[in-house]
Parts: sequence; C-alpha cells; structure tokens
Amino acid sequence: MQLFYAPDIRPPHHTLSEEESKHCIRVLRLGRGSRIHITDGRGTLYECAIAEADPRGCRVEVVAARHEFEKMPYRLTMAVAPTKNPERFEWFLEKATEVGVTSILPLDAAHSERRIFKPERGEKIITAAMKQSLKAYRPELQPLTPFREAVLRPFEGRRLIAHCAPAHGSEEKAFLARTLRPGESAEIFIGPEGDFSSEEIALALANGFEEITLGPQRLRTETAALAAVVMAATVNQLSADD
Repeated sequence: MQLFYAPDIRPPHHTLSEEESKHCIRVLRLGRGSRIHITDGRGTLYECAIAEADPRGCRVEVVAARHEFEKMPYRLTMAVAPTKNPERFEWFLEKATEVGVTSILPLDAAHSERRIFKPERGEKIITAAMKQSLKAYRPELQPLTPFREAVLRPFEGRRLIAHCAPAHGSEEKAFLARTLRPGESAEIFIGPEGDFSSEEIALALANGFEEITLGPQRLRTETAALAAVVMAATVNQLSADD
C-alpha cells in the first residue's frame, strides 16, 4: 500500500501537493488508474484512483474511505526533554510515531542541555514515519514548553513522571508496565540527560503526578522515552489479545 498525507483532502476529488505528486508520479512511476491511499492524519484512510498523473499536481478520485483506521484504544502523551544531540530526539520522534503515540510535548527542564527546539524538521520526520508505518493518525508535535507550565496545564488522565532518583513519596516508584491500565489516557514525563531536578519532581508530585521507573537499567533520554511508548503499546496489546 502506498500512503500519502493530505490533511486538507475533501472527497470526492483531491489534488496532491507538488512534493507528494512528484513522489507518486516520478519516483513510484504510478499512472492514471493506479490506486493509492491517502490519510488526513486524523484517522480516515481514503482509497483513491489517479485521475490525472501530473507530477506538478496529481489529481485523484476518492473511491472508498475507512474512518478511525486502526485507532489506538488508548491515548498517550509523551513529554520529553529534547536531547543535546538533535538527531537522538528526531530518532525518538520517528520510532514513537511508528509504535504509536497521540502527542509529543518537548520539555524545557532545569537540566536541559538544549533549550531551542525548531519543530519544522520534527514535523517532517513524524509525517514520513506515519506514512512509512501506514498509520492514519498523525501524532501532534507541541511547542517546547517550560516544565512548570507543562505540569500545571490541565490533563484528563493519569500523569506519570520517570526519574532516576530515589522515590520522593512514601511509596516506591511503580514499574510503568505494571501500573499502566489498558485503555486509559496517560501523560509520561521523561527528563533530560541530567534528569529532573528535585524541585521539579516535588512540583509534579504536588500536582497529582505518580513516580515511575522503567526498570533497573540506566537509559538515555530517547531510549527511556521509547521504552515508555513500547510499554504502553504492549500493555494495551496484551489486553486486546486476552
């Protein structure tokens, strides 16, 4: 299946962007009558037939539509501090999109080594990963947000913070894969290379966050974030298989 992205698609006809048109006609060498699939990134998968094979503006006709295509049975927001090496954070964006995530919130934390985040390249990486993994839902990439602001904003669901320090509360940190419940909405905070500060952890706990661990191993920021995404997907898949 060849998947293209068109957030502005309106059946029954649509003209692909010039970039998507060139890929369709010149790279894939598809012609009039060929079938392709287009997603709006909001859950609808359109089956289309090429009506005009123009590399400057490929015109298609929608022949079928599938709504809520492979919709995840849970919602997951990953709040992650961008890494000093931008390629590592971009790797996370790609892999998280492939596995399944609803929203990604870049965090500006006290120990962050990267305080400037330009979303343009990240948006392209997410789009490419969505198409490559044949998904109809495109994760939202939010603006870089100060830690305090991110903690204090409203969120409907469980809020979890992973850190390497001893538990700040009266209970031990819960292992993420054991504490997550299938079908629930969750927001998971992953800190920078220097971890969250004690003050940040205390602020999160004072605002309803739960402390979690991803296991005894020491993980890089992007690895920890992806591990959390995989755990959430596994918990929900195991529930679906029961």
